[in-house]
Amino acid sequence: MRSNLQTTALVAGLMLIGPAAASAQPPPIDGVTGSLALEGGVEKTYEGVNTLVVKTLDGIEHLFHLTERTVVHGGNAAGDDVLRGLDEGSKVVVHYTIDGEHKTADEVDRLGENGLTTVEGVITKVDRRAKTMSIQLADGSRQTLHFTERAAANVGSDVAGGTTRVVVYVNDEAGRAIAHFFKRSS
Repeated sequence: MRSNLQTTALVAGLMLIGPAAASAQPPPIDGVTGSLALEGGVEKTYEGVNTLVVKTLDGIEHLFHLTERTVVHGGNAAGDDVLRGLDEGSKVVVHYTIDGEHKTADEVDRLGENGLTTVEGVITKVDRRAKTMSIQLADGSRQTLHFTERAAANVGSDVAGGTTRVVVYVNDEAGRAIAHFFKRSS
């Protein structure tokens, strides 16, 4: 049985450890740098605090903070009006960075009507220097897509021509198909 002095010492020790443990940051994940991206639907927007809740395809909700630098593709607003056009139910891809548990949306790509469209095919060539990707579509035709800076930075060495089947989210900008995001498809 513990004495009152032992119990007091244990509680005091836990009180000292508690704040340090609570403020400790998780260790960095090897190989994860830059921004991350996820796909989902807008659940809720909070204009007063510039935040956005996105529910991913697997049902998990994520809270994102938007800044004056957040860019929305497929929308017609920036800066203070960045949430305009991101209605509940809108399909989006959010590119974000993490600082502790704080997720900041760097870029939001609206999908579907008035947003980015999809192109599906097999990658035939990736030119990282020119920031382009060529894909063969189901009808046998080929299309060359230009990457955004963010998409170019996220093209890993595991993406090989001739074998990787992808869905690419594109926007027509100045007469060129620009790839904003792509993912492997089955």
